[in-house]
Amino acid sequence: MTVLLSGRGLTKNYGPRPLFTGLNVEFHAGERVGLIGPNGAGKSTLLKLLAGRELADDGSVTQKRGATLAYLPQEDEFAPDRTVRQVVLDASAEDHWDEAGRETRTTIALARVGFTDTDQLAATLSGGWRKRLALARELARNPDFLLLDEPTNHLDLPGVVWLEAFLRASEIGYLVATHDRAFLRAVADDVVELSRVYPDGVFRSSGGYDDFADRKEAFLDAQDRERDAVANRVRKETEWLSRKESAQRKKSRSRIQEAADRRGQLAELNYRTAATGAVGIDFAGTGRQTKKLLTVANVSKSLGGRPLFANVDLILTPGMRLGLLGANGSGKTTLLHVLAGRLAPDTGLVTPAERLRTVLFEQGRSSLSLTTTLRRALAPNTETVLFRDRPIHVAAWAQQFHFTADQLDIELGALSGGERARVRIAQLMLQPADVLFLDEPTNDLDIPALEVLEESLADFPGAVVLVSHDRDLMDRLCTDVIGLDGRGNSQTFGSLSQWLSAVTKLVEAAAPAPKPIAAKTSPKPKKLSYKEQLQLEGMEAAILKAEREVLTCQAGVERAATAGHTILAAACMALEQAQRQVDQLYSQWQDLEARRASAS
Repeated sequence: MTVLLSGRGLTKNYGPRPLFTGLNVEFHAGERVGLIGPNGAGKSTLLKLLAGRELADDGSVTQKRGATLAYLPQEDEFAPDRTVRQVVLDASAEDHWDEAGRETRTTIALARVGFTDTDQLAATLSGGWRKRLALARELARNPDFLLLDEPTNHLDLPGVVWLEAFLRASEIGYLVATHDRAFLRAVADDVVELSRVYPDGVFRSSGGYDDFADRKEAFLDAQDRERDAVANRVRKETEWLSRKESAQRKKSRSRIQEAADRRGQLAELNYRTAATGAVGIDFAGTGRQTKKLLTVANVSKSLGGRPLFANVDLILTPGMRLGLLGANGSGKTTLLHVLAGRLAPDTGLVTPAERLRTVLFEQGRSSLSLTTTLRRALAPNTETVLFRDRPIHVAAWAQQFHFTADQLDIELGALSGGERARVRIAQLMLQPADVLFLDEPTNDLDIPALEVLEESLADFPGAVVLVSHDRDLMDRLCTDVIGLDGRGNSQTFGSLSQWLSAVTKLVEAAAPAPKPIAAKTSPKPKKLSYKEQLQLEGMEAAILKAEREVLTCQAGVERAATAGHTILAAACMALEQAQRQVDQLYSQWQDLEARRASAS
């Protein structure tokens, strides 16, 4: 199989610390690869190097001649005065297509990601639709390979599910960096991890994320055994070398050199195995025995005149793990703050148990002062912290969250998002609580930290109220789920999967619904003819067939991307005609349904 994109001997340094050294990676057309690694391993940097957005300090990046790469960064930037359509047109201008070709490709790309109103300003879009627009902008270039950096950022759960389906249906290969384990399982056939725990700085496994996790565990176990064996040899050799001087003169110079090499090997193994240490997340409970921690009765809240939720009833008990679900803007954060007593409800009562102790993890870590040093953020007034009645020096406490001693006097503003999340967790762990209110605590955390957080929350003796887009965490942890629909309604579900299934059914049911049509002025609307009735009955099947034709044409466009302008233009025209046929069928369906309803 021909290599489409490769990096050879890639080295990148930031200051005195190398992100990676001598890294080798390669990708083939059509491959679906997930990219993971601990925070600071260099995932985003590697994507930028492969995309040509940054230069390596050493090594080279090579792509197949004539191949087109598309790069989707973490943050989406659009000119504030450009419409959705103009954003995509502007991007396709870089590829020197003629105006007709650019228009066709823009229309196709926007339709593929679900845009219907292409004249709205890009600046007015929600986070999820901004991500779709950024994706459309890259798709309009007809890429052979996509480089995606945390594409689920700012997407709600329905948006993530949509992106999964889109990527799996596409014939375009991709390399996607993400910490979302459920997303990885859905979209990645191979997994690549960047980490200094591996001899070459990278480990690749085929077969999806679960197979990767099994192979990684086997590799690390073998590496631990190797380290123990080398350490045992080094102890024996050190004892041999330390014998009295008279014996030293008889020792082979080559044997002495072998012992020195073995110590170097042990130092390297110690360096690598140290990278496998987990963040020390462990929330402390108060030991409270109260059966009812929080009682919620008939609670409602509106924002700006728009109802978010109404008539919420709830009893929060020890051991309960309550998940709050809904699309972005549906009111999850508002409900969490009402339950935590930070916002007053419009109606109803939230009654906490007497002397209830709570902690709140705010979305975006808004309580952190970015001008405060790490030392003062962890220990405001002294050089020690008190955890479970035990004093711990601030340097040791910082080390538990993978911070080094030389980072203690760095301001929080210089830390990454994942590092700030760990700071906030370290602060909250010092506060014993009956209830944890956590608003997107998983944002920016790497997979090892996510797994430790999950274990800590499962073991926490009190109650947890959780808002998160991490489906693995929510599915495994939550005992109860409240789903918000964004229109003032709420409903209790048994699990995240049950809620997602209900949301999917609602979306599917709403998709073909006809738009309201003005009533006809005729006092006796004409009934559908026999032929029209047959046409209406077969309309759904006709639309499904037409939509399958659209998918076939989309695949044809992707195959024709490197086949020359004439062939690609013909493929684009076929796709446009297929999409037009779908639109016409929906319009006919709406018309026939409206006539049938008015005549009945």
